[in-house]
Amino acid sequence: MRGIEEEEAEASLVGLTIRTSSSQASSSSKKGKDLLNASDSSPSIKNSPFNSPSLVSPPSSAFVSALQSPYISPRATTQPITTTTTTHKPSPPVSYKGSQSEDVPSSSYTPPSDQYEFSDDNPSDRKLKLSACTPDPVPPRISFSFPVPRVSLAKVSVSSPATNTKLRSSDVFIGFHGQNPNLVRFCKWLKSELELQGIACFVADRAKYSDTQSHEIADRVICSVTYGIVVVSCSSLLNYLSLEEVRFFAQKKNLIPIFYGTGPSEIMGLLNCNAIDKECKEAIDGLIKSHEFKLEANETNWRSCVGKTATILRAKLGRKSVVDKEIVEGIDELPFPRNRSFLGREKEILEMEMALFGNGEYLESTTPSTRGEASGQSEGLADEESDAVSTRNGKFISLELGRCSEPRSEAWIDPNGGKNSLKRLLKTKKYRNSSNCKSSTSVVCVNGIPGIGKTELALEFAYRYSQRYKMVLWVGGEARYFRQNLLNLSFSLGLDVSADAEKDRGRLRSFDEQEFEAFKRIKRELFREMPYLLIIDNLEIEKDWWEGKDLNDLIPRNTGGTHVLITTRLPKVMTFDTVQLSVLPSSDAMVLLRGRRKKDYPVEEIEILKLFEEKLGRLSYSLWVVGSLLSELTIPPSALFEAVNKVQIEERSASPFVNINDEQYCKSNPFVAKVLAFGLAVLEQAEGNRNLLSLKMLLVGAWFAPVPIPVNLLAAAAKNMPTGGNRFSKWNKCLSHTFAWCGGCGLGRRSEEDAAFLLVRLGLARITNRQPGCWIQFHPITQTFARRRDYILAPKATVQGVRKIDNPLLNLDHLWASAFLVFGFKSEPPMVQLQAMDMVLYIKRTALPLAITAFTTFSRCNSALELLKVCTNVLEEVEKSFVSQIQDWRQGSLCWKKKTNKKVDEYVWQDVTLLKALLLETRAKLLLRGGHFDSGEELCRTCISIRTVMLGHNHDLTLAAQETLAKLVRMRSKI
Repeated sequence: MRGIEEEEAEASLVGLTIRTSSSQASSSSKKGKDLLNASDSSPSIKNSPFNSPSLVSPPSSAFVSALQSPYISPRATTQPITTTTTTHKPSPPVSYKGSQSEDVPSSSYTPPSDQYEFSDDNPSDRKLKLSACTPDPVPPRISFSFPVPRVSLAKVSVSSPATNTKLRSSDVFIGFHGQNPNLVRFCKWLKSELELQGIACFVADRAKYSDTQSHEIADRVICSVTYGIVVVSCSSLLNYLSLEEVRFFAQKKNLIPIFYGTGPSEIMGLLNCNAIDKECKEAIDGLIKSHEFKLEANETNWRSCVGKTATILRAKLGRKSVVDKEIVEGIDELPFPRNRSFLGREKEILEMEMALFGNGEYLESTTPSTRGEASGQSEGLADEESDAVSTRNGKFISLELGRCSEPRSEAWIDPNGGKNSLKRLLKTKKYRNSSNCKSSTSVVCVNGIPGIGKTELALEFAYRYSQRYKMVLWVGGEARYFRQNLLNLSFSLGLDVSADAEKDRGRLRSFDEQEFEAFKRIKRELFREMPYLLIIDNLEIEKDWWEGKDLNDLIPRNTGGTHVLITTRLPKVMTFDTVQLSVLPSSDAMVLLRGRRKKDYPVEEIEILKLFEEKLGRLSYSLWVVGSLLSELTIPPSALFEAVNKVQIEERSASPFVNINDEQYCKSNPFVAKVLAFGLAVLEQAEGNRNLLSLKMLLVGAWFAPVPIPVNLLAAAAKNMPTGGNRFSKWNKCLSHTFAWCGGCGLGRRSEEDAAFLLVRLGLARITNRQPGCWIQFHPITQTFARRRDYILAPKATVQGVRKIDNPLLNLDHLWASAFLVFGFKSEPPMVQLQAMDMVLYIKRTALPLAITAFTTFSRCNSALELLKVCTNVLEEVEKSFVSQIQDWRQGSLCWKKKTNKKVDEYVWQDVTLLKALLLETRAKLLLRGGHFDSGEELCRTCISIRTVMLGHNHDLTLAAQETLAKLVRMRSKI
């Protein structure tokens, strides 16, 4: 009997201390059983309206606790003991429903069937106790206790084994305290990352709990987890629940502290403060002793800290094989290297930071809601025990909790009338007045005129704050490519957005449903609690160019932990917050004009630089181009200004492929156009009449998509462009004295990469981070100007060069750009006219693989079918032209026949016809996947007719088309 009493005593729950007394444990059995028997038929406790969080289900079936807690054992009774072995089975996982604020179950939760003992002899003894049963006596162990009752036994059933699976098993408890949204954001990120690695987590700020049932559930989780993470912020030591967690896990030797916004040295400095009590000193001592992993989070290393924590816990829990992919640094996520010459814009960056993160100045709430009074239910807590809890070392806690968005801070009052010096010390360190707090948003738009520096600002913001995000995702917002760029995120997010096979869940889904599901998968992964930074650069229109869908269909109102940054020329995008960019101040503009060499000029040349500044309107792009020319050509500003002024811009008819806004920009900024024309003249003069590789790369690059271009592809397209006469011969003589300065600047004949780097050095292009190989990207203004210079030879060379693309998945935008040039889309006419054989090669090698990839890999069903239909129509026009030539030849006079040597190539005609049959069969197979059986059957019958005539009835291709037809007929009959 004595051994049983000792075991019950060591499992009693008392404020993180070790008890060996068993007097209270032995007196609680009888009435505790009566209360348990009466609890089954009682209704469940309703959550309080004050900050009562809801249940968060585990995100996947992998989230099963590997280790059950060794600190909770079955109840020991006073009856004869039968030694049995109890096997704890993890709860079956529940489907993921999205993370909420904290892991607090709702009132429908039924605790596990562990047996509890209660004492009703004295109101002050109404403590939740857990008895242990072991065959042999063991030394006293740590028990987690709470000074006030946490649950009404008449309202919560604990005896039904059938309901035990409602509380999932957790591996890790994450505790924190504070109102700072960034702290909450960090803890949610940590939880999401750990659960991604297969580690079930329970995150909670228990001071926000206002009902006793939530506290009871959190207590059980704390006692059962394998490891406890406490995120220690400046306000944690002001909250006794956080201190309780630290002391409990430290005594169990499974504490992993993460210092957030503070450090161990600052925490140790508090030991010299006379105002802290014994419990606080114990907690500080536990933090210091458990700080073996050196986990310290600040706003510059969130990602590294989360990744290191996940690595530690994977190793401790043996989950190394569950790792999906390691966290990598953000440099490869962004398209461009960081601009080391970036300057200014500090006001705009601060405005963006405040909009997305808030101003960071929060008065932390230290209100521990432990009584459950906010729910309006009287738990009989006005007893000696509750009074003893509210009084700690002569300090009284005055709780005030009202119906407001921000709980008020408690007043820690010293009986002698003095303020708590510990609290004052911590508050003055980091958090200041909360009256200036600004609520944060999740979407920010940066708008301004072309060339003002929107992309540079977004790039600098991404590099500065990349550690606050799991990943930075960069998406081009150009209208024609926006949809494909969003679907390309599936590679970065590790998602499968491919179209269905012939059936999905027993039924065929329409193409609209399949496309909607593909975007839904990306949105579901992107806009959850895992923090991503999505940058949409150069958004052209608010609606989808392909189908006219609204931007709200792509960016939901609730973006979860993800922030969206949009750069655009539009004055307003939906109802999103806007940061308006103005021109650079004169001092920053002068720095850009000096160029990379930062050369000092005499006063006369400084005045010329001011003329440049005035003419260019202090726009970042134009200033950078002029500074690059001054640095690379080593000419004085006066000579450059004179040469640029002598450039004559020809009035040419507008290109039908240049939109109205770009055309208007070129006309309203003639001096910028002159500067760019001078740059092209420099390329031609420097390379002479040899191969003009850099110049050709610039001209053909204007017709590629506005994304990074591999240099080898750019060079291949440039070599297909014939070398014409000197386009600048009219005024090159006037610039001869200017080019004399370029003799020693090294702008001579060069390799492909050297030619690309020359464009970068002159400010006309920029290097990118894309791998493998060397990739560059042209500024939209550069592309606009180059398109106006040549829209006949360069587009055709671009189409011919695109055929040599090795990896279509890395160059989908360029493939689509070539399709727009060849076929035109919507109201745009085709720019490139190909001969019959060239058209056959283009469709076979470029258009057909592009359509199949778009359909199968990215679920772009309608776009792919539209492209195949356009290809079919083009081939039919080629066939009609052949027939027309034959008819003209037969109906013409004998003299006309003798003069005409042109004949129809029968082999080309055959290739055109067979390729048309292939397109018809491909369309039929794709229509089968969307349930369009009638249309598919009609196309397939046409394909069979063509192949039967051209190849024969028993040819393999004819038989394959017949099998497709049979499948279409069979599927139609079933439906």
